[in-house]
Amino acid sequence: MKVHPEEQAIFEVCLVVPKRKTEEEYVTYDCVEVLENAFQKVGFIVERIDGVTDEFMKLAAPLETLGKAAARLQMKKRTHIGMDLLFEVDQVKAFVRQPDGSLFSWCERFRCYHHLIYGIVNENQSAVTLKCEEEEFQWNVGESLIRTLESKKIVKQIFPLHDEIRRKKLLGNWALNWWEFTGQPLDEVYSYFGTKVALYFAFLGMYTRWLLFPAALGLILQLVEFGSLRLLVLPIFFVSIIVWAVMFSQFWRRKNSALVARWQINYAFGGDSSFRFSGVECGSLQIPVELIKNQEMDKTKEKEAFQRFEWFGCLRRFRNDAIVILSIICLQLPFELAYAHCYEVIQSDVIKFGLTVLYLFSIQYFTRLGAKISMKLINCENYENNEKRADSLVYKIFGLYFMQSYIGVFYHALLHRNFATLRQVLIQRLLISEVLENLLENSVPYLKYSYRKYKIRSNERREKGSSQGRIQFTSRAEKEYLKPSYSASIGVELEDGLFDDYLELALQFGMIMMFACAFPLAFAFAALNNITEIRTDALKLLAMHKRPFPRAATTIGAWLNIFQFLIVMSICTNCALLVWLYDQEGKWKIEPGLAAILVMEHVLLLVKFGFSRLVPEEPAWVKANRVQKASQVQDICSKQLLRTISGGEKTLNYVKKTV
Repeated sequence: MKVHPEEQAIFEVCLVVPKRKTEEEYVTYDCVEVLENAFQKVGFIVERIDGVTDEFMKLAAPLETLGKAAARLQMKKRTHIGMDLLFEVDQVKAFVRQPDGSLFSWCERFRCYHHLIYGIVNENQSAVTLKCEEEEFQWNVGESLIRTLESKKIVKQIFPLHDEIRRKKLLGNWALNWWEFTGQPLDEVYSYFGTKVALYFAFLGMYTRWLLFPAALGLILQLVEFGSLRLLVLPIFFVSIIVWAVMFSQFWRRKNSALVARWQINYAFGGDSSFRFSGVECGSLQIPVELIKNQEMDKTKEKEAFQRFEWFGCLRRFRNDAIVILSIICLQLPFELAYAHCYEVIQSDVIKFGLTVLYLFSIQYFTRLGAKISMKLINCENYENNEKRADSLVYKIFGLYFMQSYIGVFYHALLHRNFATLRQVLIQRLLISEVLENLLENSVPYLKYSYRKYKIRSNERREKGSSQGRIQFTSRAEKEYLKPSYSASIGVELEDGLFDDYLELALQFGMIMMFACAFPLAFAFAALNNITEIRTDALKLLAMHKRPFPRAATTIGAWLNIFQFLIVMSICTNCALLVWLYDQEGKWKIEPGLAAILVMEHVLLLVKFGFSRLVPEEPAWVKANRVQKASQVQDICSKQLLRTISGGEKTLNYVKKTV
């Protein structure tokens, strides 16, 4: 297999193992030595580095090793005729390469690493005795070596390594490149971090660029005094914002499909979630084993069994969603309304501050508790893959955040009609919270990293004496190990740090959209924040965290539906705000102005649900390429079938049997 210049073997994965106390500890069955020999046997390039307290084993896989693993995994890859076929090592030229020229994407390489690392099993006729320091244990026949060492806490962690050359390049032309504002090297981001992260930054960049239009309108409304015409200008602004949001969501679908086509993403694989080195692999259709064991089951009974499994799964999901919704309405809603009421009636600023602090601590506890309950509910449901399970978790957790983020604002806007307090709350949420969030996103990981280094140095000085000089962390692998993982605040079972980044965008979008008529300037604040967010998020991934595990996807998943829901909510809330602006006396008379607002609400809802018919979700060039490739595939298959049929009666009978 010819190696492409872009595919020189580099160290991409690292294992953390105990450090040997002395050189004399090497024995024939030392578990770390056995592990190193096993890695070399499967084709890895291994480099061992001594750290301050641990030893680090870096792995690199040549293209030939990755190709053999991909063939064993029966990995499907895009070919030059547009068809996704099983990868074969001796047919490399038939497969389409990535935008950076490499044969395998980062997610595909990670699948191969996972398969090779966890695929090392004891193939001997008897158990092997392994030794670590003074402890001896058995590596049983057919058992994975890595899982055995993980259970004994010998392999402490496995994580992907940063490629220093590419990382520094991305730092220069992406994270620290402030001149391009929303411009980003998406192809390089995709090649380095995988599809899920690349789609997030593509969405963030497009959302920020599109925000410039409503930001300009908001600045005009803020700077120009319209006087009596303001009640006419606000509805025009509101209609423009809704049309803008609907167009943005639809054009994002077009961009999404264009990116997927450009990156040659396999749809069958793209729907699965990440591969983690904790033993959790991509999900698969969770069909009970008893439904597929009996191959001679009567077709009618087989159909009934599958239908029963399908509908029971739907009922369980409906039951779990009902539990979450009722919990939010019966438990969280009264709590949020009580806080909003107390904040409204209390006069002392000191008491308000103390109440807010108590509230913030309380909602953190409620959110984490809600995440744990949601995970237990999701484990009772049946989904096709982990990505759909993750979407279900996003919906459930966003319901909690939606209530705690907006109910207080609704209270001030809709019940008290206190627009001064409403603008004050919006400014606090948009300015203070987002600025603090950006500061915490980068400062907290650095503080965690510094604390872990300080703790290790203190322990080493305590063990070796105070005369020990300053302890230096010279290994890049050890520095990466000390950095925090890119994990979600709700847990690491199904989501990573992208959950918090998407959540921040969704809450911001809801805040500026649902109260657009009350505070048009919010769009300008959001645009400035997002320009900064692009760079800080890039810096966070490249410098503050470990390199995240790649996650395969073809869309941004549940978050697009959440944005659609927020658009519908914004139509309702802004119409209510306009009603109260017109009906300041509270008489609720259906005058021409109020009637026009009600008509406008229905028209905008119709525009929201009908605009998708006007703008295709797939660009014409993507559709044309797909149709052309499909025609080529059909022609090739037809010719191959004709050759097979014309090969003789024996071949024809074989084809009939296989069909």
